[in-house]
Amino acid sequence: MELPNPDPRPEGEVRELERIWATPRGWRLVTAVNNTIIGLLYLGVAFLFFLMAGALALIMRAQLAVGDNRLIGQDLYNQMFTVHGTTMMFLFAVPAMEALGVMLLPQMLAARDLPFPRLSAFAIWAYVVGGLVFFSTIFYDLAPKGGWFMYPPLTLTEYSPGDNADFWLLGIGFIEISAIAGAIEIVVGALRTRPPGMSLSKMPIFAWTMLIFASMIMFAFPAVILATMMLEMERAFGWPFFTAALGGDPLLWQHLFWFFGHPEVYIIFLPAAGLVSMIVPTMARTPLVGYRLIVVALIGIGFFSFGLWVHHMFTTGIPALSLAFFSAASMTVAIPSGIQVFAWIATIAAGREGLRMTTASLFVLGFLFIFTLGGLTGVMVAMVPFDYQVHDTYFVVAHFHYVLIGGFVFPLFATFYYWAPLFSRRPLSERLGRWVFWLMFIGFNVAFLPMHLTGLRGMPRRVWTYPGELGWDLLNAVSTAGSFVLGAGVLLFLIDLAANFRIGKGGVENPWGAGTLEWLPNDVYSTRSIPYVTSREPLWDRPSLPQEVQEGHHYLPNAPTGGRETIVTSPIHARPQYVIQMPGPGWPPFLAAIFTAACFLLLTVKLVTIATICGVIAVVFCLVWAWGLDPGPSKGVIQVAKGVRLPTYMSGPTSHSWWAMVVLMFVAGSLYIAYIFSYLFLWVVSPEVWAPAGSPSPPSARWPLSAGALLLAGSGIVWLVSQKLEKVAASRVLVAAVLLLSLACLVASLALEVEGHLTTGLRPGDNAYGAMVYLGVVLFGQLVLALVVMGPFTIARHVAGKLDAVRRVTFDNYMLLYHYTVAQSLLGLGLIHGFPRLIG
Repeated sequence: MELPNPDPRPEGEVRELERIWATPRGWRLVTAVNNTIIGLLYLGVAFLFFLMAGALALIMRAQLAVGDNRLIGQDLYNQMFTVHGTTMMFLFAVPAMEALGVMLLPQMLAARDLPFPRLSAFAIWAYVVGGLVFFSTIFYDLAPKGGWFMYPPLTLTEYSPGDNADFWLLGIGFIEISAIAGAIEIVVGALRTRPPGMSLSKMPIFAWTMLIFASMIMFAFPAVILATMMLEMERAFGWPFFTAALGGDPLLWQHLFWFFGHPEVYIIFLPAAGLVSMIVPTMARTPLVGYRLIVVALIGIGFFSFGLWVHHMFTTGIPALSLAFFSAASMTVAIPSGIQVFAWIATIAAGREGLRMTTASLFVLGFLFIFTLGGLTGVMVAMVPFDYQVHDTYFVVAHFHYVLIGGFVFPLFATFYYWAPLFSRRPLSERLGRWVFWLMFIGFNVAFLPMHLTGLRGMPRRVWTYPGELGWDLLNAVSTAGSFVLGAGVLLFLIDLAANFRIGKGGVENPWGAGTLEWLPNDVYSTRSIPYVTSREPLWDRPSLPQEVQEGHHYLPNAPTGGRETIVTSPIHARPQYVIQMPGPGWPPFLAAIFTAACFLLLTVKLVTIATICGVIAVVFCLVWAWGLDPGPSKGVIQVAKGVRLPTYMSGPTSHSWWAMVVLMFVAGSLYIAYIFSYLFLWVVSPEVWAPAGSPSPPSARWPLSAGALLLAGSGIVWLVSQKLEKVAASRVLVAAVLLLSLACLVASLALEVEGHLTTGLRPGDNAYGAMVYLGVVLFGQLVLALVVMGPFTIARHVAGKLDAVRRVTFDNYMLLYHYTVAQSLLGLGLIHGFPRLIG
């Protein structure tokens, strides 16, 4: 499809776009939702966490420079060690990648913004507040000290009294929820807001990596969220999930944590690799070699990464057959990673003029060298006999940092120097940038290369000091010196940033001569018009495209709805489907984030009443925010280009809101699968202790059958209303009555499930079996609570005349979550009531 070129639009339309998309000023800046403003804030705070965690690392390296050192004490070292690792993994790496997705993805897709800008704002402000409070615990002796992995039983109340561990559990669990919110935005944005013509086979590699990145978050992060819930419940209420004497098992934490933790390495690496795949073709002046093969490799890495979690547990005594399987899987994942490396090398070789040696190119080459070494040592530790020798030594510390710093930090700095002209009035200094690279490259290798030898000579990790006569002093002194050289490189980058980075437009457009859409002329509203895309490098294949877009010759050159909007396209072939009307700046997302963070943080210090009040206020602000998200079909069908008209409203499977709810259901499903795994794992490892002789039998069958019948009845009611909404919408009383009846079925089913277990005398603190049974009830209750909020909200919209047979997005979302809740709950009833009878 080739669009005819209409006459250029008058300048008045440009001024109207600038007014509509203007960034709030003064105190109202915190209400901004523009992807560039929010993305820069997100990235800036993530980089701040990198700097603060790096400062902790320098102090720890100073402590380890020589044996028998007393620069800092053991307790403070353990807190620093925990906060450093936690900050780097949870507060820097993943948020920085999400920030780049928020910043760059709309630009690469020539979209005006991602589809849920207020959701991005909510996630980011929650992360900012929660993350800063968590990091500040190091200053008043409340930081956790169980390591960034928080293994029980060390982190149970018996060994970690006080609130230190709770700050990790509630704080990090909350921040993971924020990351999932960002992932929902990225998945829907990458699939539904691509420009017309940009089919999946033409999507930029970075967009592919962000799509896989967000999908992996959906399936990996729920496991650690469940683990943190379980550990906090054991600490707060004595539910024995990890206490071996009562049928729990500390290894359950490791399984859940590393099911998240090892995919997280690739969650971090894949977007970084995507950035490299964007930079290399530009600097080599040639299209990326092996595009389709790289996409397959990315999908393969995402798939294989979920089979590697036991890679971290070779010394825990698991069966030999399992060791062999996970060892093979750990080495297999090197194949798709190698495909990308060879594709980059081939692209560089294919360039007629060679690789332009810019600062970004240097960081890419540094990444290739360091990450390749990290991959080689990764294959080494994937071999079980070798892992037995180096497990919990500094060899693993070296490998870990070669993979993460090489695979993430160096591509991130390449990104800073490559994409800075997109957001700054002038680029960063190439001269200073080369100094930054060499200081960081040399400092990193001097710091971490000797650690391989330190580990092979027997130095364990996680120690705050060591005897001087063991012969590790020289290697540690060299590593410490290298770490300070690395720090000097980062400091020089900060100087470069302060001297040259100025937010705003006016710099050189497309200074590198790139071929992708983010380098189109853009302003606060993104591009003047949304182009029709026919290739992977549209700026190379159609040199006139920037001028055409700037003059409004493509889609949506103005603001036909009078507000913020962008085009929604089909997920596979990117055919235009409708125009989404997006919300602008507002206080509710910001205030909802603040009060949500306050709720979790106050729960940490056991101020339950105030925390509950903050939680209720957060929900109120979320409802106020959601009230304006369904503008309805009042704008009708509008012209988005000459001869092209699109509707401004859509419900059902075509709606972007429907897609977001489906993604959320996948997240909830992943959480419940982790619960099922935990339930069965505890039964397998200790069936006699898990539910000892004399434990209460499951409730009689009438309890689960009655609960299940209520669930099916409620689901049937909602389905009938959905089918007959056109007829019943006119009766506000009838719609409200049936929705309330459906909620009553849910609440009654939950009450029957609780009462049934209580009648048997089973209590959650008795043993691990009781704890798992009542945890299932808690997970059911969470969904019921969400629907209890959504149901009255849906009724209120109907009463206000904002819900009918056409304008039904709110009802559709309620219906989707309701049916999912019923399906999960029926599965839970079968597991909790059927499994004990099956094995009994």
